Amino acid sequence: MQIPDSVASTVSAAFRTSVSDPSGPYPSAQRSAGILETTRSAIADLVGGQPEGVVLGPNRATLLARLSWACTRRLGIGTEVVLSRLDDEANIAPWLQAAHLYGSYVKWAEVDIENFELPAWQYSELITEATTLVAVTAASSRLGVMPDVASISKLAHAVDAMMVVDAASLAPYRSIDIDALGADVIAVDAAGWGGPPVGALVFRDPAQLERLESLSFDPTATGVARLEVGDHQFAMLAGVVASVESLAKLGGRTTGSRRNRLVKAMGELSEFQSGLFEHLHTSLRSLPLVMVLGTDGHDGVPMLSFTVAGIPATKVTQRMADNGICALATRGGSRVLDAIGVAEIGGAVTIGLGHYTTAHEVDQLVRVIASLG
Repeated sequence: MQIPDSVASTVSAAFRTSVSDPSGPYPSAQRSAGILETTRSAIADLVGGQPEGVVLGPNRATLLARLSWACTRRLGIGTEVVLSRLDDEANIAPWLQAAHLYGSYVKWAEVDIENFELPAWQYSELITEATTLVAVTAASSRLGVMPDVASISKLAHAVDAMMVVDAASLAPYRSIDIDALGADVIAVDAAGWGGPPVGALVFRDPAQLERLESLSFDPTATGVARLEVGDHQFAMLAGVVASVESLAKLGGRTTGSRRNRLVKAMGELSEFQSGLFEHLHTSLRSLPLVMVLGTDGHDGVPMLSFTVAGIPATKVTQRMADNGICALATRGGSRVLDAIGVAEIGGAVTIGLGHYTTAHEVDQLVRVIASLG
């Protein structure tokens, strides 16, 4: 996602006017303290949470790793962790490492390779009285599909398991409601929606932070400070606020709270992108050598992967780059694409819409792919 000018200028200005220590009495320290407070509020508005439950850090992968270290009371011999093949490694690797370290048993929710969905019914068998943690994505960064997180959450909470939802691929495209999802913790990355490289964990119940092991170097740390290690990059945090405001303005001239403006703007964005992505999906499927992997956008976010018969993914992305189109080539390392088997045929190309993508750009992409035949 490209970075809006308002975000870049805000970061630049904040670098000149804030300092790393927000505890001092001088003006620049007070500005830093204000930036920290407004960033928590902005992320809380984005997901429908509370500022007191927003943990900030360099990216969601690092924060999820910290969360796994802090969940030692939930892990151990006799406990079970349920993971999903649909997830990015950021919401898999930390839990695998923690489970192996503390002796928890890992169960896997599998993807249906015919329709690329993550069936929610399998969780009724996977989640048992021994389950203490369930980690799942809200939207696939490779296929665009959106699992039924709310149904999975109900099953997890029935056995008092913690529900950790990676919403990094959902946040750029849809309005998020942490209560509706039933997530205990939501992870997001500002870079996904055009912000700077800053991640956040949002706890639905901020009091839950006190029940985790503290990772802070300060033995008196409470609340979000228990998972925040080291100094904040205040200029980057200022950019996060600007990026959330940029999302809220996608709905045009609207009034009301920032939360209400975000919900309206993301709803309008989703409606606009639905038709555009359907056009992209249909156009790619019409090409004889192309196999499309993922949703058509009606039941997911506007992201998909595809293969071109006989042509490696790296060659496809190079042709696209030569024509001014950015895309990601995956030959291995994605559990869901590996399960589908694309590594054996040269990998897959992953693409998605930006907030600024036009029909002309979609047509240009399709023409470039057609020229490979």
